[in-house]
Amino acid sequence: MDKNEIAGVLREIGVLLELKGENRFKSVAYANAARMLETLQEDLGALIHEKRLGEVKGIGEGLTEKITALFTTGRLPYHEELKADFPSGLLDCLRVPGLGPRKVKTLWEKLQVDSLGDLRMGCERGMVAKLEGFGEKTQAKILEGLANLEKYRGQFLHAEALQAATLILQSLKDCRAVQRVETAGSLRRRKEVVRDLDFVVSTREAGRVMRLFTSLPEVEKVTGRGDTKSSVILKSGIQADVRCVSEEEFPFALAYFTGSKEHNVAMRQRAISQGKKLNEYGLFEIGTGSERPISCKDETALYRTLGLDYVEPELREDMGEIAAAEKGELPTLVSQRDIRGTFHCHTSWSDGLHSIEEMANAAMNLGWEYLGIADHSKSSAVANGLNEKRLAAQIKEIEKLNAKFKAAGANFRLFAGSEVDILGDGSLDFPDDLLARLDFVVASIHQGFTYDEARQTARVLRAVANKHVAMLGHPTGRLLLSREPYKVDLGAVIDAAARAKTIIELNCTPSRMELDWRWWKGAREKGVMCSINPDAHSTGELSQVSWGVAVARKGWLRPADILNTRPLEDVIRHLKRKK
Repeated sequence: MDKNEIAGVLREIGVLLELKGENRFKSVAYANAARMLETLQEDLGALIHEKRLGEVKGIGEGLTEKITALFTTGRLPYHEELKADFPSGLLDCLRVPGLGPRKVKTLWEKLQVDSLGDLRMGCERGMVAKLEGFGEKTQAKILEGLANLEKYRGQFLHAEALQAATLILQSLKDCRAVQRVETAGSLRRRKEVVRDLDFVVSTREAGRVMRLFTSLPEVEKVTGRGDTKSSVILKSGIQADVRCVSEEEFPFALAYFTGSKEHNVAMRQRAISQGKKLNEYGLFEIGTGSERPISCKDETALYRTLGLDYVEPELREDMGEIAAAEKGELPTLVSQRDIRGTFHCHTSWSDGLHSIEEMANAAMNLGWEYLGIADHSKSSAVANGLNEKRLAAQIKEIEKLNAKFKAAGANFRLFAGSEVDILGDGSLDFPDDLLARLDFVVASIHQGFTYDEARQTARVLRAVANKHVAMLGHPTGRLLLSREPYKVDLGAVIDAAARAKTIIELNCTPSRMELDWRWWKGAREKGVMCSINPDAHSTGELSQVSWGVAVARKGWLRPADILNTRPLEDVIRHLKRKK
């Protein structure tokens, strides 16, 4: 097993322990170890071989043995014994938002619910609402969650699709029969949700490539095998297709299968207007009764031949990119190398895994100049939110650490902040005198998702206008493939942010990826600044910034549109400006 598969097993063990009614701290230890593995920067195999796994924070002797067993054998008897105590379909019920192990255990014990079908039946018959601790509202939310699971079936988060694609892409690159290979489709366009994976390969030995592709260890089932195209279902559940073309056809096939459909239509129409024909096989000059192929060595040459600047894959959504490419007005998009730091990071003071200093050291190892600490405020009790006294103490610790970094000659600064809950009326979780002591405030909604649009919008607008609020956090509260955004007038929020000079966050958590990319171009044009924030709860999760960069690029954002591309002194000035 690789580290992500092992993390999945550890997370499942934690859930099973909760279902058994074991000590919650034991369950949390497994969940924390899973998160630690997922964000591990070192090679897991090397750590195990060198007997250094136990040195990783949160992984003691017992977990070291279990992880080693999973890594070397692919199975763990302890995990299998725990699973045997429960019906196989019971864990599926935990995929419904709002249903944790305790509630699932109650449903199983009281109503014999051991599958999603049983759960739906129990809700539709009104039996769930009668259980203590549930009620009509919870029953309605469960039914809504079940409907969403059905709606999103067959879709996958960008992050998990990218993980699966990276392994396959590397295997194809290592094949001597492959001349060129790229991912295509919605993954290459950096869509936040992906239905399947597409790979385009140029080769003279298509049969050899097909044999390799269909026999990869990641493949669960082969659903189609042909001379130039094969389809498989991966063990992760994602469908993957590979298409083999000649070296001459590769640029055209890559452009076509990257899409989007709307972008392709616009490109074909442009070709027709110039007396040409464009399809997945090539670009052709149309003459009297004949077609002359036009050679293009890559996609850049293809766009240039049609009188266009190269359009980055992220922008190919028919949202004005072709007109901009014709006029030479495409933006120079932000890249990972532009990032100098980030904000909205959690530590062990609230629900994070690492200390402030550990987070700072990880940021410095990334070459960053600054890091903004924003632990939860007191209303987020489930996340061990800080009260006024603890926040004041944290501010002092950050001051001490900054003094330590300065004395050591480090060109680095910690910013003291807080992710402050927006309360039901739009007021904030801390008084103004304490907020004034912070370098920045991220204002976020963590409860009251069901308010109507007018009330929710008024609530957000009040927070955005607050002089102490530097950033609006995860602006719609969505959880991709799980929870719909709350009802809010985003146009009004963007206008208010522009007036108040409040930054809007681009939250990089794989299940959030918001503000949605479709809004950023308009927000940028109104002068709203973005901050690409990982919402990191561990040192490893700082790397989630790269996913946020992909979304920012898709939203037409340039380095100048983003706070955390700016040098330290500029950031200090900007954060002080609103206050």
